[in-house]
Amino acid sequence: QVQLVESGGGLVQGGGSLRLSCAYSGRTFNIYDMGWFRQAPGKEREFVAVINWSGTDTDYVDSVKGRFTISRDNAKNTVYLQMSSLKREDTAIYYCACRRGYGANWPPRSYDYWGQGTQVTVSS
Repeated sequence: QVQLVESGGGLVQGGGSLRLSCAYSGRTFNIYDMGWFRQAPGKEREFVAVINWSGTDTDYVDSVKGRFTISRDNAKNTVYLQMSSLKREDTAIYYCACRRGYGANWPPRSYDYWGQGTQVTVSS
């Protein structure tokens, strides 16, 4: 059974930085593509970033390119989302997700497991 637990959210001023973490428990972390999504109040959940199982490929939504960086540490079974130059519109609940990526098409179109989310609030 795969479990994902996000942490690192909080309140930050505009222009500041936060690093989100997602701890994976289960079997064979290093075959899973890991993604981050977010859902702002009154909006649909949207894709933010994804990193492939080997850490060699990444993809981002245009609105965060140059500001957010996704990375993973397979030894620690953890994926990170480093967020910089944060804006009010980045305020949302951030979710971690994964899907078995080894041998699969890229980028992912769906995910198999989801975390509970962590709140990020950016103040002006």
